[in-house]
Amino acid sequence: MTYNTLLSRKVTIINDLGIHARPAAMIAKLAQKADKTVWIDSGDNKADASSIIDILSIGGHKGSILMLEVESENDIHIIDSILQLIKNGFGENIDE
Repeated sequence: MTYNTLLSRKVTIINDLGIHARPAAMIAKLAQKADKTVWIDSGDNKADASSIIDILSIGGHKGSILMLEVESENDIHIIDSILQLIKNGFGENIDE
């Protein structure tokens, strides 16, 4: 799949527990502020980032590489915020 680099960001899940219910809710809360759909693509599955259930369905475990994508340039700040959340390990302990 080809991504528009202006509308997408690649990120690796670094927290030990991966994307479980609390991180999924944090992502969904940010994605719900977007004007258009925010997507999370795991390579095997693509999830609507505004849906906690969709996010949990991608199986984002530690080490997973995900692609965050928005449909509108106006929403770039949303994926950048989600990217920072993930890079900060959702505020959880991180073993590096």
